Amino acid sequence: MKILLVWIITCLIWSTVWLFIKLGLRDLPPISFAGIRLLIAVIILLPVITVRRIALPRKARDLWLIAITGLLLLGLNYGLVFWGAQYISSGLTAVLQAATPAFGLIFTSYYLPDERITPLKFCALLIGIGGVAIIFSNQLQIAGWLALLGCAAVIGGALCVAFSYVLVKAYGGHLHPIVLTAGQMLCGLLPLLIFGLAQEGNPLEFRWTSTATFSLLYLALAGSIAAFGLNYWLLQRIDATKILLMSIVEPPLAIMLGVVALGETLTQRTLWGSGCILLSVGLLLSRSGARAQAG
Repeated sequence: MKILLVWIITCLIWSTVWLFIKLGLRDLPPISFAGIRLLIAVIILLPVITVRRIALPRKARDLWLIAITGLLLLGLNYGLVFWGAQYISSGLTAVLQAATPAFGLIFTSYYLPDERITPLKFCALLIGIGGVAIIFSNQLQIAGWLALLGCAAVIGGALCVAFSYVLVKAYGGHLHPIVLTAGQMLCGLLPLLIFGLAQEGNPLEFRWTSTATFSLLYLALAGSIAAFGLNYWLLQRIDATKILLMSIVEPPLAIMLGVVALGETLTQRTLWGSGCILLSVGLLLSRSGARAQAG
């Protein structure tokens, strides 16, 4: 029950991230926005590590794992998704990112033999991805080569996320979640800040409204520190695919928040698609819960 509760809380946090990204991007450029978010989180996490005297990894294998997954998860993934989203609709972006757990299944079959692909897992994921597609069925048009490249970029980001989580599950289970989170963010923020400075200008000259500042702080504290910490706590206890499943659940929850906070419209597509997603999640998490209780 505790694992399921933490999974739900983490999923809710991730779902609020999209709302605050939308609010922050009204005033701040995307790449610098992402980089500064990670920088704030690292500035907060490093003193926590020092005060709590959490042991730092010393083995080269662990350092390489943190560096590679940090660059993939927070550097390359963010860059690809932000670039690709310029040329395709937000709905199509959500559908393509919903394929993340399917990619995770492919990687787990090689790195995590215990998390093998089963017909139930495969069908449940198809139902979930189909649910996301139903929600955004009016936004799935692709027009031109740039749109195709944008799709490829978003899919590339989903591959980076899936591969990173599977690698951490396979080789980083012994690492403290706070150290892992801070290390990945430190590696991921450098390319974002460098690219942002070169392409988007001096952060001191950005339009720092109260909404932008609050969004940035919320994303750093909740969307980065809390969500990633809980993610890695869960990853030590349940299958990697169950963590990646959040990418399917986030779109309908984000839409619900948009309805409440921004006055957006709730459509029949959202209701039908959400039903498919709930069925998918129920099929996958019920097996996870049974396994956790058995263990």
